[in-house]
Order: sequence, then structure tokens, then C-alpha cells
Amino acid sequence: MKSSLVSSKNLIRLQSAISRSFLQHSSKPISQTPFFIPIIPTNTINLYNQRYQNLQFQIRSNSTSIMSSSAFKPEQARLPPALPLSSPPLTKFKIGICQLAVTPDTERNIQHAREAIEEAAQKGAQLVVLPEIWNSPYSNDGFPVYAEDIDAGHDASPSTAMLSEVSSRLKITVVGGSIPERCGDKLYNTCCVFGTDGKLKAKHRKIHLFDIDIPGKITFMESKTLTAGETPTIVDTDVGRIGVGICYDIRFQELAMIYASRGAHLLCYPGAFNMTTGPLHWELLQRARAVDNQLYVATCSPARDTGAGYVAWGHSTLVGPFGEVLATTEHDEDIIIAEIDYSILEQRRANLPLAMQRRGDLYQLVDIRRVSAH
Repeated sequence: MKSSLVSSKNLIRLQSAISRSFLQHSSKPISQTPFFIPIIPTNTINLYNQRYQNLQFQIRSNSTSIMSSSAFKPEQARLPPALPLSSPPLTKFKIGICQLAVTPDTERNIQHAREAIEEAAQKGAQLVVLPEIWNSPYSNDGFPVYAEDIDAGHDASPSTAMLSEVSSRLKITVVGGSIPERCGDKLYNTCCVFGTDGKLKAKHRKIHLFDIDIPGKITFMESKTLTAGETPTIVDTDVGRIGVGICYDIRFQELAMIYASRGAHLLCYPGAFNMTTGPLHWELLQRARAVDNQLYVATCSPARDTGAGYVAWGHSTLVGPFGEVLATTEHDEDIIIAEIDYSILEQRRANLPLAMQRRGDLYQLVDIRRVSAH
């Protein structure tokens, strides 16, 4: 159905078109051509404008009504439905992100990490995050040599023994980066989360292995030595509900979406992006995971060592729920302390009510573990 309503801009265009048409069909020179410009009464233009505005308001109202319609089934866009954001134990706290230099000396790496955690805690951090593979060089040759039996603990895993001791002594939560883990005849790239009591609260084995081949730039195949983890890891801590991924896991938005649907406040990704993909993708992916899911994202990389076999990009970062970079390092060793304020999560989700706008009638994210548990 065509509308008879015309905006004032369209009326002006109509007047100009009539004038041009008259000139084009006139046999007299322009200087001798009488100009005829139809005059439309002001009250008529005002009437048209009023009706046009009313039509625009009606369209917007209908659109809003449609978006809130149950026909869209936003609650079914995530299966099972997303859990409501729980009240965290505290609203504001400081996070410490420790970008560390890594050497072939495991004892030196462990002591260095201990000192960095202590320094972050002294500066007020209640949550400390370490880099990916912080206790040994990052290489397929090194993983079997430096792997630790985390389940056996104590002397079989001096790295996690240190993390347990320091988290208990300082009464902080530690997302312990990642280390090579040996379990039977398998090797994993594993992140351990320790609570304020020093107990192991969660263990995340890297789900997506870093197999990449960019000719002339970088080729690396973690799958030559490592086994992929099988379980998304979300853990309740004294600083809120945390979803854990390791490096390459950040590229897969489905994992972050599962964490968000399970009520995570914060995603932590220890990682070691390289000099090829780091400049292009590292910050981009962090901001994407944060803004897509409207939560905080923290990443921690090793410091750059240009003499190492694998050179890390660095740039450990904290990103807020609007995709804003709140704090970041360069590529050298550094410890950044930044504040996390969970009250902003609800504010941002009110600004952009994505949960109410998802199209469950068109697509679904299925959390296999939760579906199987029902």
C-alpha cells in the first residue's frame, strides 16, 4: 500500500523537479522564461509533516512490539535457557595480570612466578592470573620434558604446589596460567584455578589445540604431542564465576557463549599468541568475546623473548563488558593491576538487552553437557 504522506524534503524535491521540467520544455531562453514555482501552503506542509512523524512513530512502535513478541522465543536461543547472572561474593575487586619472562630453568620460573603473585597481592589484587606455559619453554620438544603430574601433586608437580601454597598464604584466588600436564600416557596443556584456601577448584585442559600453518610465517602443531581437553571449565570463586580457556580456545566463540549462558562474570584466557596472529587478532578476539557476551575478559601472555623458539606477542589485557580495553601491557615483563566492577554487567546488559533480542525461532546454542545432565 503506497502512502500519500510526503515529507517536507520530498515536497522541496517536487518543487525543484517541476521547475526543471518547465525549463527543459520551454522554447524561450532561460533569461526570458517566466519561473513558475508552485506554492504549497505552510499549514499543508505542517499537516504532511505531522502525519509523516505519526507514521514513523507507528512503525517504531510496531517494531518494538515485534521484538518483544514471544514469537521470537529469546529464551530458546540458548538450550537449556541461560542461567541468570548470579550475585557475586563481591562487586568490586582488583585483578593482577602477571606477564612473565620464561626460561628453560623450571625452578627459576616457579620462583619468579611466586614473586610476581606476591607483588600483585601486595598491590591489592584479590585475583591473580599467570600466562600460558609459564614454567617451561613453549615447544613440542619441551612439553614431554617439563610435564608435571598435577593429580599426584607435591613433588610430582612443583608448579601447582607453589600455586596452592601462595594462594592459601595470601588468601587470594589464582588462575594459574597453564603448564604441560602428564596424565598416564597423555599430555595436556592445563590451567589450574586455586581458591583462597589453597585448594584446587578447577582444572581446564585446553580444548582447541593450536594447529596452525601460515606458510612463510608460522607453523605449529600442538596435536603432535598434546591431547585436547574434553570439558568446558567454569568455576565459582571468591571473586565470582569464572570461565576458563587457554589461548587458541579464545577463537571459538561458542565456548565463551556457553560460559556466558552458565552465568559467568569473567572469562580468563592465559595465552601466548605469536608475532604473526598477535598483532592482528589478539586484542580483537578479547574485545569480541567481551562485547558478544557482555562480561569481563582477562588475558595473560608470557613476555616476548626474541631469542626463543616460539616468540610470544605479549600485550596481556583486561577488557570490560562493552569491549573497552581497561588495562594492557606492552611486550616486556609487567604486572598490571586493574579494577573489576561487576555492577557494570547489569548496566551494560540493560543498555543492550541482547538476551531479550535473541532469535530462538531461528537459531540455538546447545550446551551439550547441560542438556545431557537433564
